[in-house]
Amino acid sequence: MVEVFKGTTTVGIVCKDGVVLASESRATMGHFIASTTAQKIYQIADRVGLTTAGVVGDAQSLVRMIQVESKLYNMQRGEPMTVRGTTSLLSNVLASRRYFPFMVQLLLGGVDKKGPQLFSLDALGGSIQEQKVVATGSGSPTAYGVLEALYDPEMTVEEGMKLGVRAIHNAMKRDSASGDVIQAVKITAGGYEVADESEVEKIRRSL
Repeated sequence: MVEVFKGTTTVGIVCKDGVVLASESRATMGHFIASTTAQKIYQIADRVGLTTAGVVGDAQSLVRMIQVESKLYNMQRGEPMTVRGTTSLLSNVLASRRYFPFMVQLLLGGVDKKGPQLFSLDALGGSIQEQKVVATGSGSPTAYGVLEALYDPEMTVEEGMKLGVRAIHNAMKRDSASGDVIQAVKITAGGYEVADESEVEKIRRSL
């Protein structure tokens, strides 16, 4: 049996005024770099985002499904689905496929009436609410070293974005399956904002 290596680095950070999600953009097939511009952060709702690690087809299928379900809920109820509710729905879908699982590791974060929330989900539907920071993928050990050393629960999303970029930047130096462009989003009560590439590069140059 041929061993297939999959890699990625994604991070999530809970800030006092929101949630930051960040990732790099390299997609690999074994030792082959299949893409340098792969999208790994998706907007699910007005104030909810999802990071993906694992098999690209499985991740994209789940993203499309949860985006549609979130919109339907909003139309039927007249209010957005909560972050925890979105996580529960996604967890149930993953658990229902445990014999033919979606090969993914996900981070779902957002802001609702209960404030900033961040959850990690595994391929079998297990979910954990993260109170501070979390990282997934092959570069996560390096990312965790940066996140846990520099995290401050009183940091703003602007400070959190700098920390997220720093964690991904360092992971890219040590993990060959992580690389190329760093993507980051800031989610607050005001909405979902994708960081400009120039803003991210400015942070990287300062490191």
